[in-house]
Amino acid sequence: MSEGLGAPVPRPTAEQLAWQRMRLGVFFHFGLNTFHGVEWSDGTLPAESFAPTEFDADQWVATARELGARYVVLTAKHHDGFCLWPTVTTDYSVASSPWRGGRGDVVREVADACARHDLRFGFYLSPWDRHAPEYADPEAYDDLYVAQLRELCAGYGEVAEIWFDGAGSEGRVYDWPRYLKVIAELQPRAMVFNMGAPTIRWVGNEDGLAADPVRYAVERGALSNYTDDRVDYGRALYLPPECDVSIRHGWFWADGDEPKSLDHLLAIFYGSIGLGANLLLNLPPDSRGRIPDADVTRVRELRAELDRRFGEPVRAELRRVDDGWRADFGADVALDHLEVQEELADGQRVVEFEIVTDAGELLARGGSIGSQRVCVFPEHRLRAVTVHVRGEDAELTRVTGFHTGTSTVPTIEYAAPTDVPE
Repeated sequence: MSEGLGAPVPRPTAEQLAWQRMRLGVFFHFGLNTFHGVEWSDGTLPAESFAPTEFDADQWVATARELGARYVVLTAKHHDGFCLWPTVTTDYSVASSPWRGGRGDVVREVADACARHDLRFGFYLSPWDRHAPEYADPEAYDDLYVAQLRELCAGYGEVAEIWFDGAGSEGRVYDWPRYLKVIAELQPRAMVFNMGAPTIRWVGNEDGLAADPVRYAVERGALSNYTDDRVDYGRALYLPPECDVSIRHGWFWADGDEPKSLDHLLAIFYGSIGLGANLLLNLPPDSRGRIPDADVTRVRELRAELDRRFGEPVRAELRRVDDGWRADFGADVALDHLEVQEELADGQRVVEFEIVTDAGELLARGGSIGSQRVCVFPEHRLRAVTVHVRGEDAELTRVTGFHTGTSTVPTIEYAAPTDVPE
């Protein structure tokens, strides 16, 4: 086993730790693409085609809350440049659509619904804009983008996360110092995703899967799903990853697409949150402006199964031992899952761990623990286990046992997930 991370270890901000504790968020991809059955459009679809007939932001956010999400991220502007709020920067927005008589504001309605349902609100603002003629002139586009970012940061209350998608921006130089100045002025507590001066990073795939080990201190990150380009930060930064994936095949709703199976979604849970990453699950509203019934049903099935598995936790009392922690459950209990949590205030310290029974039987091992690590093993009756850790000054905060009735983790047929390369 390796000896440690070395010094200095990058430390998180209070805002980063708070974001990690939320664990689960919901993405809403909605826009002109929804009404044309496409994933990317080129900025020429007519604004008049944005015409939801039963728009209901409360239904969106209530569904996210049923899932157990703590925050949402809305595509305020995708690559086509169509804005879901009545911006003064372009007429390519909801103000030029028949919806709400041209007086509607999707961003406002979603942000207000989040406030009513006690979820944090975030937005996605694509740097790449295939509609704006200013995009051909970097200086002019920087002015436009700064204005759009200012409108969103100033007009919709506290923002939890600002999502910068690198797709289409390969090789493009933006005025990130100007963009980030707006965020620092208006939303200093918001997490910045992936570009500029990020505080959280993309996991490196759109399958919703992390890879063991999940490292929070990294020197480089992946830019987008469409290039092998890497972003070099110049030094190791504390940047916990977010896994993004859609409940359907596509990011935007399309007729004929269907939600993933329950087993598929459970595999995503174990491969993201279960490894110590955050998960952002996309629930695409349909052309009515509602989360489809099939998707709502699948969300409820997933929540019910997670509650069944993890609804009766058995908390262990922790005590330091020579090279780790002894977790005592107070009595013999039947367990097949353990969730282990690491103290992160001074940075991620654990570089490897093993969990063994008092009889010396290995139950689980891995390369990282982080904010949470879910370990699965055949059912055992246990009074206590020992978590052996490697890593300088590593500390655990909690070990929790569960009896789920299964030691099988669903798998999905994907290539091995990749994280930021060493």
